[in-house]
Amino acid sequence: MTEAATVERDEKLRLFLALELPAATVDSLATWGRRHLAGSRVLESFHVTLAFLGARPRSELDGILGALSDAAAATRPFLLAPARYRETRSVGMLVLDDPSGEATRLAERLQLRLEELGCYRREARPWLPHVTVLRFRERPRLAPPLPKIEPFAPSGVAAFLSRLHPSGARYEILERRTLEGG
Repeated sequence: MTEAATVERDEKLRLFLALELPAATVDSLATWGRRHLAGSRVLESFHVTLAFLGARPRSELDGILGALSDAAAATRPFLLAPARYRETRSVGMLVLDDPSGEATRLAERLQLRLEELGCYRREARPWLPHVTVLRFRERPRLAPPLPKIEPFAPSGVAAFLSRLHPSGARYEILERRTLEGG
């Protein structure tokens, strides 16, 4: 992941908004992944996606960043913790427990505002707090132990630019906000 991405004037941006994880949590997840998720493409960059917007015109960016800032400012402190490992057809993830429900409220508030701006459409299924830890072409059907990490508070929220490369997507932070809440 790189910092402070730059974008051209009318370029389409492949965007997502996500919770950032504390450095100690990222380090623990990377170590755990190398130890327990062998055989597929283990990730080294971790976040909790709040909304994937896909390709959006550059002209929408200010509104999107404003929605992210407003949602972050309205969020109370909260903790997340690994609850279980799950695989879909192409990724392995750690599903997170959101005991206060505040992460879910943040995602819902943000997604609603993005819908109002006309730049996002919510999925039919409810938002699931999770960290993608593995990508694969063929499901490995792993059953790793949960990582031994304490419940953690996200370090903030960020708007990410996702650039596709043959080796996989690369993420650049366009803007970040703290979760001050209250």
